[in-house]
Amino acid sequence: MMEDKLLLTIDEAAQRLGIGRSHAYVYVMKGEIESVKLGRSRRVPATALENFVEKLRTDSDD
Repeated sequence: MMEDKLLLTIDEAAQRLGIGRSHAYVYVMKGEIESVKLGRSRRVPATALENFVEKLRTDSDD
């Protein structure tokens, strides 16, 4: 299950957030979604998705 993974591909992260793949890549490349380099690929820690959503929530409160 994807919910059990600690590190997600950007495609998996996008799917979990319910956003498009290209938007997820933009957020990762801008540093808005934390990611780590694993070999030649980039992975998104599952906790980074929660942090991203929380930041969106607090930014929308302002």
